Amino acid sequence: MQVSIDFIKSEANNYTIYIDELEKLEFDTKVAIITNPKVAGLHLSTLLRTINAKELYIITVPDGEAYKNQESIDLILESLFNHRFDRSSKIIAFGGGVIGDMSGFAASIYQRGIDFIQIPTTLLSQVDASVGGKTGINNHFGKNLIGAFYQPQAVYIETAFLDTLPPREFGAGVAEIVKMAVTFDRSFFKWLESADLHQKEDLRYAIKRAVEIKADVVAKDEKEQGVRAVLNYGHTFAHVIENMTRYAKYLHGEAVAIGINMANHLAMQLGLLSEEESKRIERLLKRYDLPTSYEDFDILSFYDHFFLDKKSKMDQIKFILPQGIGEYKVVDSVDKALVLKVLDKFSCGEVG
Repeated sequence: MQVSIDFIKSEANNYTIYIDELEKLEFDTKVAIITNPKVAGLHLSTLLRTINAKELYIITVPDGEAYKNQESIDLILESLFNHRFDRSSKIIAFGGGVIGDMSGFAASIYQRGIDFIQIPTTLLSQVDASVGGKTGINNHFGKNLIGAFYQPQAVYIETAFLDTLPPREFGAGVAEIVKMAVTFDRSFFKWLESADLHQKEDLRYAIKRAVEIKADVVAKDEKEQGVRAVLNYGHTFAHVIENMTRYAKYLHGEAVAIGINMANHLAMQLGLLSEEESKRIERLLKRYDLPTSYEDFDILSFYDHFFLDKKSKMDQIKFILPQGIGEYKVVDSVDKALVLKVLDKFSCGEVG
């Protein structure tokens, strides 16, 4: 099963996403697999059986969003220099979204750019983070504020790697699938309402459809100048939640689920989404044990954090909101009082 990304403006960046087709990878060069101890312990031996390279090295970085920083990038680059990697060498990102983002960023800046391949091992990274070439790291100002658009050579999605995924990590990936269905495909959302993503065939179809949606969007707008920004539905709120909780309380997809619910309540205030539609989305998220509420926070501090978001320009916050299920609207002139009203409902525990 394959999905191709064919860029409208940069054909040289085209690549293929392979779903359950990882067999043998042959490399006539040096290769570094970048992973973390947890993924390595579970799956590295399986991956190594598929790779034949001139020289093969393993680079492990600490596990978790808290380590998605410059220190980890320096660790990766130091190892590449020590092993004398050159521009023909390759990096394989083997792990979740954090590993993929850091590996891609390291690849983009090492000797001004070397090739890398994504082999994602979490549901979230399979349906979202590994596809589209967004790479980067966090700093104390916010999430992914340092990085580059840098496309992989290929993406290999293996559903077998999900067999060891903890329930919370699985749910985090579902949040990204729901995100794409709500904004782009009403029939897919209806299918998700009756599907069971714990069943292998349903899961494989959901991954394929989510990847198809993202591939189509990214091909039209590689560097997020237009429609690709819609993929940030729920993320404007989620990034603030992650920052305010120091990336320690919620997985990224869990924060996105809360952010989706916040965005939906703002959309209801603007007359874009009905209460019934909002409840359908919330029910689907809760079915996979995702959080949809966030309480007891300072609403003015939350609002100020919006302006650290990359999508905010000229002191205006850009919100991606559902316009019904299956369509979207980009809004960048929402009255502050209205946003604070929504935030206050969440903070006071009136939502969720």
